[in-house]
Amino acid sequence: MKNTFSYENKALENTRLKLSETINKRFKDTKPLCYLHSFGCQQNVSDGEKIMMMLSTVGFGFTNSTDDADLIIYNTCAVRENAEDRVFGAVGNLKHLKEQKPDVVIGICGCMAQQESVCNKIKSTYRQVDLVFGTFAYNDLFEMLCDIYEKHCRIFNIEENEGVICEELKQLRSDKVKATVPIMYGCNNFCSYCIVPYVRGRERSRSVEAVAKEVTELVKQGYKEITLLGQNVNSYEYGFPQLLRKIDKIDGHFRVRFMSPHPKDATDELIDTIIESKHICKQLHLPLQAGSDRILKLMNRKYTVSDYMKIVEYARTKSPDFCISTDLIVGFPGETYEEFCETKEVIKKAGYYNIFSFVYSKRNGTKAAEMEDNISDKQKGLWLRELLLEQRETAVGINKKFVGKTKEILVDGSSPTDKNLLVGKTDEGIIVEFKGNKSLIGEFVNVKIMKAMNWALLGEIAE
Repeated sequence: MKNTFSYENKALENTRLKLSETINKRFKDTKPLCYLHSFGCQQNVSDGEKIMMMLSTVGFGFTNSTDDADLIIYNTCAVRENAEDRVFGAVGNLKHLKEQKPDVVIGICGCMAQQESVCNKIKSTYRQVDLVFGTFAYNDLFEMLCDIYEKHCRIFNIEENEGVICEELKQLRSDKVKATVPIMYGCNNFCSYCIVPYVRGRERSRSVEAVAKEVTELVKQGYKEITLLGQNVNSYEYGFPQLLRKIDKIDGHFRVRFMSPHPKDATDELIDTIIESKHICKQLHLPLQAGSDRILKLMNRKYTVSDYMKIVEYARTKSPDFCISTDLIVGFPGETYEEFCETKEVIKKAGYYNIFSFVYSKRNGTKAAEMEDNISDKQKGLWLRELLLEQRETAVGINKKFVGKTKEILVDGSSPTDKNLLVGKTDEGIIVEFKGNKSLIGEFVNVKIMKAMNWALLGEIAE
């Protein structure tokens, strides 16, 4: 298992070499396999890819089966309760595997693992787990695995640190067309329903030079769509519009998207930068969360519906077809049906092409968890369906604007609903289905839009 990889960071490289030697002795001529599953958001997936790259440098290969794995890692999410339930269910199922293969190492990392209550639960209840580490401990992975293999101990590492960003931790990317690039970590907003600031820490930004260099390398490697990631990208320390303009100067045929800005920091300059660029997609994912000023205040969102709509109206004034999507929470503690209906009104006014809507999920440790929640799960479910019906009607109207136009599509693959059709997205992020040869997957193609539906557009390849 020879490996010529090395880190410039001497401490990191020394622990990598030590672990590589330990693995060589332990597995001899056999290549050890890791099963890694990332739950949750794109930031989590990005973190998982960094872990995979680290493991690959010490000789690990990867498998899609826990039964074949020598190392199992669940990279976890803490945003909603059902994500945590899935992790506990998956880890519980590994108890028998650990009994059959006592040498398999089982690890849990990420946002869920960063919570002390979760860490203590795993320590006492899930004895099959050998390793728990939070969002600040990725740099310590080599050292932690060394201790587990050599000392046969359990390790729990959820200590916070200064949050120094190690630029040497690269990602092992499985997708060769689309790539994610984190530009910052953590969050300072403390929305009352959100656990992220408690598990990701305060905001830390990568340098403009490091981000631009990574994007340039990805474009040279042939990546065609790059998504910049951050809990609140437009609070990027060195100026987010300035970063976008620098990236926009990079030569090549590629697109740039980003997730997610906070409305309180979304400026006219950001909108202007997007519209005036050649690479930045002409869309904005702008999380509203609720259409009631009272609920927004309880959520600690720091803007009003009027503030929010000024951003939307400015964007549409500059570019009538500018596309906006959003996040919405249904059934926040104390929300009335009348306040919920205010959210439906914003859907009509804002004209979203897509919404990501969720029933409120209580997160222990947040301020919202202490609020009285008098809305039944049944009510929340009915409200959610009502919201989706409202959006369905709105989306048809938005999509009709594109009928007759020719749009450049980045082809993702075959349609999940009709294998005879290809599917991709416009620059604005709208789904398009059309007939075409599968050799076009991963390529840009011009498609004339022929029909609009509530969830997608139908088209044909332009002559």
